[in-house]
Amino acid sequence: MIESANRYRFFAGFFEMNLDRTDMRILRELESDGRISNQDLATSVALSPSACLRRVKLMEEQGVIEGYRCLIAPKRIGVAFEALVHVAMRPDIDDWHDSFVAAIQSWPEVVAAQVVTGESNYVLTVRARSLDHFSEFVMNKLHRARGVMSTNSSIVLATLKRDGSVLDLAGKPA
Repeated sequence: MIESANRYRFFAGFFEMNLDRTDMRILRELESDGRISNQDLATSVALSPSACLRRVKLMEEQGVIEGYRCLIAPKRIGVAFEALVHVAMRPDIDDWHDSFVAAIQSWPEVVAAQVVTGESNYVLTVRARSLDHFSEFVMNKLHRARGVMSTNSSIVLATLKRDGSVLDLAGKPA
C-alpha cells in the first residue's frame, strides 16, 4: 500500500489525480525517451509490463500525458529564424479574441502562443526561414489581423533552454 505522503497531486480536467513515485519515475523515463518500449520502461521502473502499461494508459486517459512528439532541429530543415512577438490588441473592439485565436491557429509561422498580462495581450513564438520571411509574416498576416493594435518583436539570438521538465516542480507547495 502506498502512503498518501508518497503521492503527488495533479489536476487533470476538473478532478484530482494522485500520482505515486512509480508514476513519477514512469513520467521521467518517458520524458527522457518517448520512444522507449513498454518492456524497457517496465524494467526501468521495476514493474511488470502489464502494470506499467496500465499506469501509462491511465495517465494518458486522465490528461497527465498529453502526447508524444518528435523534436525537429529547425535549422536542419531551413527554418533558422525565431522571434518572440508581443501583440497588443485594440481596446475599442470587443470581439477580437476568437478571431485572433483562429488566425494564429492557421498560421504555420506561429509555433506557440500564450495569453499574458501586462502591456500586451499575447506572446507569440514565431518561426521563419529568414528575416525577410518573418517581415512578410508580420506585415501581411499579423498586422492585418482583426483587432491588432501593435506588435513588439524580439529576435532570438540563442536558445539556452528548451523543453525543461515540470516534474521537479510537481508536488511542491506554491
